[in-house]
Amino acid sequence: MSRAVASALALALLAACSGTRGAAARMLPADHDAELVYVALGDSTVEGIGASRPELNYVSRLQTRLRGVYRHARVVNLGVGGATSRDVRERQLPRAFALNPDLVTLSVGPNDITEQVPAADYGTNVDAILAGLAAETHAVIVVNLLPDLAVTPRFRDQPERDEVGRRSVDFNVALARAASRHGARLVDLYDASRREVPVRPELMAADGYHPSDIGYARWAELMWEVVRSRIRS
Repeated sequence: MSRAVASALALALLAACSGTRGAAARMLPADHDAELVYVALGDSTVEGIGASRPELNYVSRLQTRLRGVYRHARVVNLGVGGATSRDVRERQLPRAFALNPDLVTLSVGPNDITEQVPAADYGTNVDAILAGLAAETHAVIVVNLLPDLAVTPRFRDQPERDEVGRRSVDFNVALARAASRHGARLVDLYDASRREVPVRPELMAADGYHPSDIGYARWAELMWEVVRSRIRS
């Protein structure tokens, strides 16, 4: 990663994590008997490809943690394998509006990268998704940065590794800037993936691309740190 790109990502992250107004100030209900609705948007990692059972993906693990606080919490998982940012914008987002969620998580981008979607188009789509959630719902919005695809077994020894790594950064810059504009809370899977995936092969499923059960457990841990911070005491 070039110094200029690293600096752009760092600045975008700082801006996204520092907002305190509007959607960024939203909290989950103080009433722990509330019927909290959690909606998950995104791609195959949201659907849970790579997990041995549906209850072991990160969305289901987050639901379990939420139910430890809100006994009536329920999840609606709209994630679909192969989904791009445009798919989420056009097909999943309207359904999310109708569900009146208290919490929304978004994870999308790797399919845009592998399908050669321009970073500008990806940025336009995620901006529209987050703008819509901020305007049309009262939900706490949590978005994860994309993992560094270049360190996955699928790409790390391939000729396209450097290109995939660069696009991972470009997409994360766009995602972090959109999160800053619309008050979404960011989870930094990018740095975590760069630190952990090369030394912990058990985090990856047999396809070398999706998380394993252990990988999804780690993903849920990182997501929960941010979600928990939005629970009103």
